[in-house]
Amino acid sequence: MGKFELMALPYAPEALEPVISRETIGFHHGKHLAAYVNNLNALLPDSGFENATLEEIVCKSNGGVLNNAGQILNHELYFAQFSGRPTKTEPTGALAKAIVRDFGSFEAFKEEFQKKGATLFGSGWVWLSADKDGKLVITQETNAANPVQKGLRPLLTFDVWEHAYYLDYQNRRPDHLAALWAIIDWEVIGQRYE
Repeated sequence: MGKFELMALPYAPEALEPVISRETIGFHHGKHLAAYVNNLNALLPDSGFENATLEEIVCKSNGGVLNNAGQILNHELYFAQFSGRPTKTEPTGALAKAIVRDFGSFEAFKEEFQKKGATLFGSGWVWLSADKDGKLVITQETNAANPVQKGLRPLLTFDVWEHAYYLDYQNRRPDHLAALWAIIDWEVIGQRYE
């Protein structure tokens, strides 16, 4: 046990099927994320970040500490945004208005988001974030980077590391990205925006 612990999933491992299989959840959450947590805990002593929050570590560290902290933060936001039975198929309220304002329509936003995810070279993440004024932006972040490092508030992310989709989709990253919309919990994303 260290300072950080592996997050509990807010759903059963098979709840996101067929979009994300139980097997992928087992490897992605149970192996990859668990390794990042264990690695960060091992790196923390004498790092100067023993009492820092995860976001502080991501914004101020580098090297192995940053890589593991960033992956923990990214994955916690990623896994918490899904539901096997989302109550809404698209955003509502202030977030819906902001998407239309900043992208023209929800469909235009989805198209741009998927394109950015599909065209990110190598491993990383595509993010929807809000700036300090509430304006929405889509960014591509490589490896363990997170929008908080740019002063943005992360709202929604799709993981485009191969371990997130290869068991279910092989090399078909665009198919994986298109399927994820069916399991987004828009109430969670909306709360992150408010």
